[in-house]
Amino acid sequence: MINTLIMINSPLEQFEVTSLIGINAPILGYLNLSITNIALYSILVLVLVIGLHVLANNDSKLVPSKGSIALESSFASLSSMVREQIGASNERYLPFIYSLFFYVLIGNLIGNVPYSYAITSSAIVCLGLSFTIFIGVTILALSKHGVKFFSYFIPAGTPLALVPLLVLIELVSYLARAASLGVRLFSNIVAGHTLLKILSTFLYQLFSGSLIVAALTLIPFAIFLGLIGLELAVSLIQSFVFCLLVSSYLKDAIDLH
Repeated sequence: MINTLIMINSPLEQFEVTSLIGINAPILGYLNLSITNIALYSILVLVLVIGLHVLANNDSKLVPSKGSIALESSFASLSSMVREQIGASNERYLPFIYSLFFYVLIGNLIGNVPYSYAITSSAIVCLGLSFTIFIGVTILALSKHGVKFFSYFIPAGTPLALVPLLVLIELVSYLARAASLGVRLFSNIVAGHTLLKILSTFLYQLFSGSLIVAALTLIPFAIFLGLIGLELAVSLIQSFVFCLLVSSYLKDAIDLH
């Protein structure tokens, strides 16, 4: 049985996970194979990231193209950020941070296209990234420091009587990273998209009214266009902030600070 996606009727449907193509087969009891919009747009983001770097590859030309300059500037900025956050061993983690930045950035930008699906507005995607990074950082810290890693939860100079309380507080604070990283990205993207949806619906109703009301609506419409520009800026800023926090967590895992 094959299910097809019904045409999207509302921009807010980009927050819903739907099955584009599903195959149900009576194999191994009950087997369901399906491609959801999350999977489709994740593949699209991957293709766009790779395609962007292939097209902007300027190794065979003497004069760099605009795309090549833009990517080199992005690499330089991320390299500087990772170097400041992580320190001497920054080059080992720079490819991961660089790839993560463009994955989140392209995902954010695609979400600004009307009637598309915003993968970074999905709690599953954002929390999946967050938990995966948290587990990876914890494994890195344990492999690098061993049992000494647990000293991270006991600040230096802590009185013995306060150790149980501070260990509990530090442990809760550390575990909160697993969710806070993804929730921050998810909440900002959803809030921005929801605001634009509400304003666009309101403006559409005003433009559908009398000629005088439609003319007066041009003023709030100009503000609405400014908010669209702000949302594009938020897409870039949230990508950078996400990678900045990941770099900070890596530094804590390496130096136990």
